[in-house]
Formats: sequence, structure tokens, C-alpha cells
Amino acid sequence: MSLDSPNVLSFDGTGLRVGVIAARFNQRYVDGLIENAHATLRAAGVVESDIRTVRVPGSGELPSAAQMLLASADLDVVIALGVVIKGGTLHDQLVADAAQSGLLRVSLDTGVPIIAGVVTTNDNAQAEARCLGEMNRGAEFARGALEMALLKKDLSS
Repeated sequence: MSLDSPNVLSFDGTGLRVGVIAARFNQRYVDGLIENAHATLRAAGVVESDIRTVRVPGSGELPSAAQMLLASADLDVVIALGVVIKGGTLHDQLVADAAQSGLLRVSLDTGVPIIAGVVTTNDNAQAEARCLGEMNRGAEFARGALEMALLKKDLSS
């Protein structure tokens, strides 16, 4: 980890093994998150063969998929990606809350950092801006994953 400027950290992800779990619901937006996360990981030195990406139906399935992935693979960090757009009921809140709390529980139970990259928006325009536009949440989630994986390695040595 090095300080490039007062506000920007760069990370050496060489040798890190990263899991990416991504929802298929709102696929166009989630695909943007995946693309930006992968690009950020590769730019940090994580080789493509050390990135394991799996898809699940929706954001509500991210926690159980994280648990299954961590039981089947030796990973340094997991990035869980989804997009939940507000609808006419409270369903969006239930899905987002369940994903967040479930991912936290799996992370604490396994000791493996999990980045809860579930973008919640009020409408498609906000989803577009956050997943396909200049906000680049996928890159932010990947940088968070790199930082947490390196912190875990540092504290374990």
C-alpha cells in the first residue's frame, strides 16, 4: 500500500485471491460494476486467474453464495455486487437490508473480509450514474476489497 497523493491510495494486489459474487437481477447495471471492479483489481496486480466470479439470481442470494464460495475456495476477500432499485413497496428495503446483514454475518463468521457492494437507488437514472457513469462504484468496491485483504494479511503476519 502506498500513498500516491493526499487522497488516493494505491494497492499492490499481487498474489491476492478475490471472489466476486454478482446478482443477475438488474444485470446491465451489475455488469458495469463487475467490469469496473475487475479492471481495478487487474490494475492493482491481481491476475485474472486469481479472480473467481460467480452469478446468483439477485442481491438477496449474495450472503448464501458468499458462504458457499468461501467454503469451496481459499480467498483473501470477497466482493458482493448487486443493484436494488426502489419500487412501489418496501421490497427493495427488505432485500438490501437482508443482503447487508447477511454479508456482514458471513464475513464475521469466516474471518474473510466481504465488501457489500449492493448499490441502492431510487430510480434507473441513479443506478446508471453509479454503475455505468462517472461515480464508478465498482472500482470503489474493488479498492475497498484490496485494502481489507492487505490489512488482513498485514495483521496476520
